[in-house]
Amino acid sequence: LLGGCAGGEVAAPGTGAPPAPAVSAPATASPGPSATAGTSTPDDDAVGRSPAPSPDPTSTFSDVVAAGTPDAGAAEDLVTGLDVPWDLAFLPDGSALVTLRDESRLVHVEPDGTTSDVQADGDAGRVAGTAPDGEGGLLGVTTDATAQHVFVYLTAAEDNRVVRYDWDRERLALTEPETVLTGIPKAEVHNGGRLDLGPDGYLYVATGDARDAGASPDDGSLAGKVLRVTTDGEPAPGNPEEGSPVWTAGHRNVQGLGWSPDGTMWASEFGQNRTDELNVLTPGADYGWPQVEGVGGVADLVDPVATWDTDDASPSGIAVTADAVYLAALQGERLWRVPVDGGAVSGEPEVALDGYGRLRHVEVAPDGSLWLLTSNTFRGDPRDGDDRIVRVPLT
Repeated sequence: LLGGCAGGEVAAPGTGAPPAPAVSAPATASPGPSATAGTSTPDDDAVGRSPAPSPDPTSTFSDVVAAGTPDAGAAEDLVTGLDVPWDLAFLPDGSALVTLRDESRLVHVEPDGTTSDVQADGDAGRVAGTAPDGEGGLLGVTTDATAQHVFVYLTAAEDNRVVRYDWDRERLALTEPETVLTGIPKAEVHNGGRLDLGPDGYLYVATGDARDAGASPDDGSLAGKVLRVTTDGEPAPGNPEEGSPVWTAGHRNVQGLGWSPDGTMWASEFGQNRTDELNVLTPGADYGWPQVEGVGGVADLVDPVATWDTDDASPSGIAVTADAVYLAALQGERLWRVPVDGGAVSGEPEVALDGYGRLRHVEVAPDGSLWLLTSNTFRGDPRDGDDRIVRVPLT
């Protein structure tokens, strides 16, 4: 188990140009009565796309369509001195909220890089109920298009859970907490943690296997899944199995979610010792863990559309533009760019940026640039100014 975790999180120094990652054609599987292997399949044109209905609110900046390639020479530090930053979410005014995993608190960042502490419901403004341990703590954050609500994914004493807050912009405060989803298995490692409001207005929650690989294909467990729920935490209408929050299964540790403008849904996944993955998510599909790591060609299991050796990637957060998927690599210590077109990979993955150490997350900003979160204050080699937010324009 410890060896498996090493493939996903423990940093290793980069050594020259990495070998070319593999690109594979996406296999398809479709939803049936449950989210496990052996189910019937949808039409090919439905693969990876979110179904109707499309309720409000939709994702913040869902109408921002960025494209181009990163201008590494114009990359600049926007914020420095952060302790284990994990996720960020933009607000309608162009500012952002950043989670600090081990400190159990959020930081508010203005577009010019000015930072302020966010006040929450715990001691010293922390998010109440968070119990940091290993890779667990205050993880994902997202908000709706109006910023009325802010959602956080946190590791509590007994489980991982999602809490919804009201957002008070004037006071920079999270108020009126309501726990909307509980019972996600926790462990020292493999807690998942990413959450985003999809273009359909529903909340997507990425979970890890919590060191229980057998739970990933088990439709009775929330571990090793991508979940799709309403903003009140109820199973969303149109899920593969009515009354179940499960959207996809068979995952080891998903920490990146994103959508192309055409609705294609992408997810990054940590491999164990050999292969990291980029997947196109199909509702009801099983992505193979623990039976398969990487491309397996097994009936009723969906293969990744791109793979990497774990030394070159260990991908956490992703950002999706009109022409690419970007993966923030921890052990690989680089930003990968995967060209895409029409919901499919259209070229070989390439290194878009390196030299900043471990990268935890990447997000498209409202001005069309990329914001990167480094992760050198955890299992890395911190340098002066770490950890930081780096702004990278696209040209």
